[in-house]
Amino acid sequence: MPTSALSKHWDRLAREPARALQGRQLHGFLRDAVLPFSAHYRRVFAEAGLTADDIRSVDDLRKIPFSSKTDLLPTPEEPRRSLNFALIPDAKVLSKRPGVIARALLTGRAKVKDELDREWRPTFMTATTGRSTDSVSFLYTQHDLNNLAVGGGRIAEIARVTRDERMLNMFPFAPHLAFWCMHYAGLNRNTFALSTGGGKCMGTEGNIKAILKLKPQVLVAMPTFIYHVLQQAIDENVRLEGVRLICLGGEKVPDGMRRKLSAMCAQLGSPNVEVIATYGFTEAKLAFTECPFTPGKPPTGYHLYPDMGIVEVINPETGEPVPDGTGGEIVWTPINARGTVVLRYRTGDHIENGITWSACPCCGRTLPRLMGRISRVSDFRAMRFQKVKGTIVDFNELEHALDDVHGLGAWQIELRKAHDDPLDLDEIVLHVARMDDMAEPALERHLRELLQASFELRPNRITFHTTEEMKVLHQVGIALKEQKVVDHRPKAGAHVDVRPLNMAPARAPQEANA
Repeated sequence: MPTSALSKHWDRLAREPARALQGRQLHGFLRDAVLPFSAHYRRVFAEAGLTADDIRSVDDLRKIPFSSKTDLLPTPEEPRRSLNFALIPDAKVLSKRPGVIARALLTGRAKVKDELDREWRPTFMTATTGRSTDSVSFLYTQHDLNNLAVGGGRIAEIARVTRDERMLNMFPFAPHLAFWCMHYAGLNRNTFALSTGGGKCMGTEGNIKAILKLKPQVLVAMPTFIYHVLQQAIDENVRLEGVRLICLGGEKVPDGMRRKLSAMCAQLGSPNVEVIATYGFTEAKLAFTECPFTPGKPPTGYHLYPDMGIVEVINPETGEPVPDGTGGEIVWTPINARGTVVLRYRTGDHIENGITWSACPCCGRTLPRLMGRISRVSDFRAMRFQKVKGTIVDFNELEHALDDVHGLGAWQIELRKAHDDPLDLDEIVLHVARMDDMAEPALERHLRELLQASFELRPNRITFHTTEEMKVLHQVGIALKEQKVVDHRPKAGAHVDVRPLNMAPARAPQEANA
C-alpha cells in the first residue's frame, strides 16, 4: 500500500496496518527530508552511529535520542540555535532526484522550481508562549500550512461543524498555534469563521457584540477568557441564543469548567451546549480534539492523525515506551513536515491513561486517541511552608479541584514569599469570585476544607473579588493567556519541580475520565 494510503484512510485503519504504514513513511521522511537537510539531526544521527536505514518501523524510533525544548533554546554561542532544526534543502541535491527530474521533463523546469520553492521555503511562523522558558519560533512552509489547514479541518470534522454553521474564533491574535489552527479550520471546511483576536483586540464587550451580530453556533476560545465573556453577558442580561458547541484550547479544561460554561450558556438562552477541548503544542504545528459530548459524561479522548505524526507515551523516568493504556509523558515525531522539525520531542506533558487504538465510542473512528487528563510536569512546584519540610504541590490537580467547586466562579492562585523575603516561607493567597449567590463564609469554609483534606494546604488568605476585579487579576485583554496561577515569589525563592509525576503528593478525588 503506498504512503498516500495512510492519509486516504487516516481515520479508519487498525493499529498494526497503521503502524506499518507509519514506519515506512517515517523511513522515507528521514531519508529524503530530515537527514539531508537538518543540521541538528545530521549531527545527532552521526554521533549515535545511525542512518535512515536503521529506522524502518515505529519500534525503531527508540534508537533515536530524545529532543526537548532545552535543545532549541538560544545560547550565547548559538543565539539562533533553533534554526539548526529547520530543513534547509540543497538545490543541487533536490535537482538530482529522479522524481524531480521526471516532473521537470513532464511539466517544465519553471513549474517544478516553483513547486519545490513552495514545499521548502519558510513563509510563516508560530512561537511558544515563553511562560516557562524563552519563546522559541517554529517555521512553516506552504507544505506545513496545508497540513495545518487539514489538521484544523479535521478538528471541525470530528466536532461535526458543518459549512452551514458559523464559528466565532476568540483565540488571541498572535503567532500562536491555537489562533491559526482554527483560522485555517474554517477555510478548510468552507465554514464561515470570524476571528475576533480575543480580548486584546476587541475586549469582552466587543466579543459579546460579535456573538450578538453573528449568532454563531460554534464558539472557539481559551477557557478562562470565554468564562469572562459569558459572565459579562450574564451580568448585562444579554441573550446569546443558538450556540451548540464550545471548543476550547490553550489551557487545561477541567470537567468543572466544562459544566460551568455549559450552565452559563443555558442561562443565556443556549441549553445543552457541548464543550470539548483540544490539545496542541507549537512543536507539533498541529492540534487534536475530542468528539463532542455532554458535560458530565466521560470525554472521548484526543483523536490523533497517524498520517502526520507518531505519538509515543514513555515512562518519564526510564524513557522507555509504555504499553497502550498506560500513562506517561507524550513524545512527538512528525512524519510529514517541512520547516522546523523536531524528532522524539519530549513535550513535558503527562497523559493520564496513555493511548488507545479502540474505536471511539462517539464517532467510531479507529484513530489512536490520548485518554484522560493531560497535565504539565512543570506545574509541580516546590513549596516551603515549614522551616525544614518542603512540599510538592500538584497545581494540575489543584486547578481541577477548584474548577469543580460549586458556587466558585473565577479564581486565581497567587504564590508569595512572607515579608517579600526570598529566604522566608512560601505563602498562598487564593483570589476568588462567587457565583450562584453562594454566601462568602460558606464558600470560604468549603475551600479551606477542600485544600486541607486533598492537598494538605492552608491558604494564608482567601480574598473575594468582583467579576471586574478578577478580569484585572487574570489580565484579560492584556496577557496572551489569562493568568490563573501567578508566582510573585522573588526569583531566589522560585523553583519549578521537575521530578517524575509519581513523586507527587496525595491526589484530589478523581473526576470521571474515559
